[in-house]
Amino acid sequence: MTELPRKAAARTARLAALPLGYAGRQAVGFGKRLGGKPADAVLSEMQQRTAEQLFRTLGELKGGAMKFGQALSVLESALPDEVAAPYREHLTALQDSAPPMPTATVRQQLTTHLGADWKERLVWLDGAPTAAASIGQVHRGRWLDHVGDGAERDVAVKVQYPGAGEALMADLRQIARLARGVAPVFPGLDIKPLVAELQARAADELDYHLEAEAQSAYAEAFADHPDIVVPGVVAVGEEVLVTEWLDSAHSLAHVIREGTQEERDHYGEIFVRFLFEGPVRTGMLHADPHPGNFRVIPAADGGLGRLGVLDFGAVARLEEGRMPPATGRLMRIALDNDDESLVAGLRAEGFIKDRIEVDPRQVLDYLAPFVEPAAQERFTFTRDWMREQFERVNDPRSEAFTLAMKLNLPTSYLLIHRTWIGAIGLLSQLSASIPFREILEESLPGFAVS
Repeated sequence: MTELPRKAAARTARLAALPLGYAGRQAVGFGKRLGGKPADAVLSEMQQRTAEQLFRTLGELKGGAMKFGQALSVLESALPDEVAAPYREHLTALQDSAPPMPTATVRQQLTTHLGADWKERLVWLDGAPTAAASIGQVHRGRWLDHVGDGAERDVAVKVQYPGAGEALMADLRQIARLARGVAPVFPGLDIKPLVAELQARAADELDYHLEAEAQSAYAEAFADHPDIVVPGVVAVGEEVLVTEWLDSAHSLAHVIREGTQEERDHYGEIFVRFLFEGPVRTGMLHADPHPGNFRVIPAADGGLGRLGVLDFGAVARLEEGRMPPATGRLMRIALDNDDESLVAGLRAEGFIKDRIEVDPRQVLDYLAPFVEPAAQERFTFTRDWMREQFERVNDPRSEAFTLAMKLNLPTSYLLIHRTWIGAIGLLSQLSASIPFREILEESLPGFAVS
């Protein structure tokens, strides 16, 4: 067996062990309940142990397992704190790290995808990666734009793991089959649609030429922005992407862990402005809002700095080059408490299918908490608020759950929906207070009052 199939087989075996581990813990939990331990305490303990195994395993893997873990990590704020606390460290680690590939493999990738003369331009390359993610890792280097003129600049060299595409799809297929073993960690969350959406976007994320195109568009569009920095593209090959180096202190993961409230509010506001200004400036939506992709750039005077944005592999190319105007229009209708118009608008967009009957007042009550951030001058996103919404719509005993089963998510909104859920998760982790309504009025089509 060659090295790649051997590693893939090892990943499959470790992923397959997850539901087996959960089944074993179920048996132990049943025994403890027979011994008189409270059911709630047993359930919490089982969730903690399952989560620890899940995120420890995902954190040691690349490919689809790593990407799946990153997708789950932004939902950590929706979990009950007594369940989330023991493994929050495992989740956060997924957002910034992964095991490195050997230096010899990196150099072979550079030769294959930048040409045998790559050393004439890339005159220095740090042997150790500065960052790693689900399908590749990044090294710092120095680039010579014109051979002979001696002018060098620092660059980030993103190198895809050999066989990453095969491993990514194999892992995602395996995770889809093992959704039952993951479900106990996020009770009420339907894992299968999440994995299906990751599978649908995988081809785009593996295409570095497509990523370079998106990043170049963003770099040009935000070149004059006072608070947002997007590194420009220097060179690209099929599995190698060279961009300008971004001098940053740390990612938003650090602000989540240790930031002051002033920092949380400042960077949270910049993050939301970037999210909504991106479609206006580029016709695209940056669709990977996990904290490791957003870097804090210190200010020269020691004050609050700018926000650098990385990783444009997951980008939604929006129809008509903008966010759907119905998104802002329906939010505004919900804020105006017009339940009949809200239902009519949802039907027109395909969120409610023709033969499905709903109570307009229930629909308004269901959506009201989701539009609550736009109802105030400043809204503070918190873990408690995120958790309350998550539990409200995922409790089978509630009216919200029954109504949610009747709603439909049109295909054109899938990536927009996942991006926004991830963004809310990040803001809730930050506990950021931001002028959300003002930002929507400036940048979300259909929301501003004419």
